[in-house]
Amino acid sequence: MFPKVLIFDVDGTLADTEEAHRRSFNQTFDHFGLGWHWSASDYQRLLAVTGGKERIAAHLDSLALPADERAPLQSAIAQWHADKTVRYAQMVAGGAVPLRPGVAQLLAEARAAGVRLAIATTTTRANIDALLSAHLGAHAADTFEVIACGDMVLAKKPAPDVYELALRTLGVDPPQAIAFEDSVAGLSSAVGAGLWTVVTPTCWTEGGDFSTAAVVMSDLAALAAGDPILQTLARLWSGARTADSPENRGLPASTPSARDTAAAARC
Repeated sequence: MFPKVLIFDVDGTLADTEEAHRRSFNQTFDHFGLGWHWSASDYQRLLAVTGGKERIAAHLDSLALPADERAPLQSAIAQWHADKTVRYAQMVAGGAVPLRPGVAQLLAEARAAGVRLAIATTTTRANIDALLSAHLGAHAADTFEVIACGDMVLAKKPAPDVYELALRTLGVDPPQAIAFEDSVAGLSSAVGAGLWTVVTPTCWTEGGDFSTAAVVMSDLAALAAGDPILQTLARLWSGARTADSPENRGLPASTPSARDTAAAARC
């Protein structure tokens, strides 16, 4: 028995996009002469803030500036973010951001099985379209029946709003769906919406508390194990709905947790 819908986060889940985002932010900061530069460790810390404009605002709030200097900078955040979005799209179109292992396979299996696909993310629609077009073609957005973005809801992740919007638009109840995330904030959002959630951390998000996830894996390809990914997921998901066993609280015994394996690459 398959779920009715698979709902995916984007950044870090469909693709490890964060380095491209970080580089795009820094290019924008250089372009506007701000004198800011986010290192990998800076950006990893800022990932606790969901949303690109919100991250810029958080960085600005951390600076010791007089009010008369802070106000014009705050009013320019939207302009900076728009510039950064264009730069990110150019990077993605140039092939700088591959899909994570197993993602393309699972999407193809779901389409073949008639399982509906959706997105629930805090990133902008422009960023989503850039990534999907680069990997799935000009009409890639049609692959996903619903694309719910952070600017469509009152509260971004870790609030459950964006997942609730996706479910409501699909007309699907939480027990009929599986969510896919990579971060603690995303997991909190999905679980808060009542979703059985698979977490595949990246080097940016590893080490977080993923104890409320149903499954934690290094990547989706690790779920194949000789069988289609969708079939393995459906077996775990349907088992969790009908029985209360240790397996249904996490990983199949033969597959390692992402917390016990090295990240694919350090950030």
